[in-house]
Amino acid sequence: MSVSLTIDDVRVDVADGSSVLDAARIAGIDIPTLCTLQGKAPHPSCFLCMVRINGGPRLVPACGTMAQNGMCVESETEDVISVRKTAIELLLSDHLGDCIGPCQEVCPAHLDTPKMLRQIAARQYRDALMTVKETIPLPAVLGRICPELCEKGCRRSADDGPVAICKLKRFVADEDLNSQAPYIPAMAAESGKRVAVVGAGPAGLSAAYYLLVQGHHCTVFDDHEEPGGMMRVAIPESQLPRDVLDAEIDLIRRMGMEFQGSRRVGDSVSIEQLRSDFDAVILAIGDVSVCGLPSTELAVSGKALSVDKKSMQTNLPGVFAAGSAVAPSHFAVRAVADGRQAAASVNRYLSGVSPTRTDREFSVHIGKLTQIELQPFMSGASLELRAAPSSGDGFTEEEAVAEASRCLHCECGKADTCALRAVALRLNANPLQYREDRRTFSADRSNPYVWFEPGKCIACGICVRIAAERNESLGMSYQGRGYGVRMNVPFHQSVAEGLTIAARECAEACPTGALILRTEP
Repeated sequence: MSVSLTIDDVRVDVADGSSVLDAARIAGIDIPTLCTLQGKAPHPSCFLCMVRINGGPRLVPACGTMAQNGMCVESETEDVISVRKTAIELLLSDHLGDCIGPCQEVCPAHLDTPKMLRQIAARQYRDALMTVKETIPLPAVLGRICPELCEKGCRRSADDGPVAICKLKRFVADEDLNSQAPYIPAMAAESGKRVAVVGAGPAGLSAAYYLLVQGHHCTVFDDHEEPGGMMRVAIPESQLPRDVLDAEIDLIRRMGMEFQGSRRVGDSVSIEQLRSDFDAVILAIGDVSVCGLPSTELAVSGKALSVDKKSMQTNLPGVFAAGSAVAPSHFAVRAVADGRQAAASVNRYLSGVSPTRTDREFSVHIGKLTQIELQPFMSGASLELRAAPSSGDGFTEEEAVAEASRCLHCECGKADTCALRAVALRLNANPLQYREDRRTFSADRSNPYVWFEPGKCIACGICVRIAAERNESLGMSYQGRGYGVRMNVPFHQSVAEGLTIAARECAEACPTGALILRTEP
């Protein structure tokens, strides 16, 4: 026997006894939920699947409401979405964890530093280089001139000194440059689109790199004879050897970058000509603040162009801007990050979609840890002190491996698959909306298969149900009442004693990073 109902004007037939959430899934309608276990009886707790039935005065959870003939369900109205957003923000108010490591958060390029360090520690240098080049196309250069902003975010700074992230980035870059076949990224099929980049400094070269990766032809114009911008003319050879700079630029040339030197926009070539000859233009012309214009404007060919800092688009169609031309900075790593963002915006523009940035990350942050709270992280890392390279040529292989092993890996091990994070991003949630004093950070790493961080638990009860079905003698249970309810092993026992059979299954089903499969750094 089946029942027929309508969800958001979509008719769907389901078996009798199905929930509204089941019906929505059959209809291809994505109603968010964090506490539902597929094929199991509902235990509504997250209240993210709230819907309105038959125009009624109150909302009900779709997971716990049975589908009935003639039922009319609204799941995407403004008030329904508002309630869901409040629900996720309340969960986030008590969520204690970092989606990404503090080092990655403070890096202007958002390099996935923990991943790079894990790969170096495993002697996977090529993989580590590929990780770096996902966000930084000039790692050998930046490994020598970067102000080490990422290290200011390293949690180990509070104990015995930050991990030498910048020097390790240089290590994998130098290893690659000195190899017989330096890394060239896979590039998308040629798009047939042509992009002009004005300026061959760090922002322009970064934009060119990522445009080429995306399959677009790229011509870089600069008023100097050779590319490099201020990296070539303002940084001493002793700090940045020109052969290193040339080697990394040569890799971008080998990808297909066409360079036209001694070409100054406004003199030998105009913006209007570039707009006519190319499908898009990126202005990466360096610091123009001396012109006296606001930070959201820049002057080109005697004209003042306004710039949207989110999309990098100017008020001239098809013209974008990046680097110090938009936000003056002395840091090449910021320019590199801007160039990558501009390339992404241009790629969207050339694909016929809005260039407004859509690749933003969502992250919550623990903040500063006490020495006691830091200990669970320290227990999984090398206890060696920070060491400097034994020579001016950078780390040796053994030194690099030893230094990378000092990483505390305080990033979330489930960041890429965390359902809580995905729903928060979808609903544009503010993790600080209801945040008050945070709880104390703790972690249970006693189980040989999983790690448990209670601060990330949303008390969905999924692990309780799985452990009970697997006949765990202790399992997991609710402790406390109301808003202060917590999930833990009964009788104050460890997770090693509570989950002896179902640990892996619980971790795989956990919608957050509270229970994760154990991965040694």
